[in-house]
Amino acid sequence: MFHSQEAFLTLFFLFGVVVINELQKLLIVKSYIAYIVLIGCFLAFSYFDINDNATYVFLIATLFVNSVLIKDLLVINKIPLFNQKKYIVVFFYLIGSLIFLTLIPSTQGYYAPDVIFGCFALVWFNDSWAYIIGKNFGKHKLYERISPKKSVEGFIGGLVFSILGAWVVTLLTNELSLMHWFVIALIISIFGTIGDLIQSKFKRQAEVKDSGNLMPGHGGLFDRLDSILFASPFIYTYLELLNYVP
Repeated sequence: MFHSQEAFLTLFFLFGVVVINELQKLLIVKSYIAYIVLIGCFLAFSYFDINDNATYVFLIATLFVNSVLIKDLLVINKIPLFNQKKYIVVFFYLIGSLIFLTLIPSTQGYYAPDVIFGCFALVWFNDSWAYIIGKNFGKHKLYERISPKKSVEGFIGGLVFSILGAWVVTLLTNELSLMHWFVIALIISIFGTIGDLIQSKFKRQAEVKDSGNLMPGHGGLFDRLDSILFASPFIYTYLELLNYVP
């Protein structure tokens, strides 16, 4: 699925259109501006190979907005979503994260589909085992007022098995060392869980169960991608730092 860069970018552009629609419904925003920004960002960052300095400015802005959302998640009961902040959330929390997700396989200096495949595999390891361990052994709530079903045991189980999954990914890919996959597994487990909780908080504030009904019984596409989207700028940052470390 990820072997062709053009097919990969096209697929995730279409994902972006769907997810923007779902997030805007959660935030009660009706605007075509976000779709125009999505098109512009995809053209600038994915096809025209925009200047590195511009990329890093966009990355810093995205990380800053995500950090503010983490703060809002932890210290206040309701994320303040005045009109301007809604657009900031759409542009950076969502579109920024999506752009850096599509840039992850290019951090090696060429298109490396194994890198993005490995990231998605680790998300699967984390989410699947967090669910299995949490369902069978979960006794201590992780963040009950936001997501009553998540447990500390489930989070630890997902973390442990995603780290074990890093070993499997290393065997199946040739791009990164085992140590680097360990670090990416940690990033995905921690920030992926935070991203899931932030999205759950948006849904709770919107008083809906799912972000959409694209997949009956599984919710919307945003429900499926919330973890990897939020973790993606942090993964990208780590992979970029590797290029500057001897």
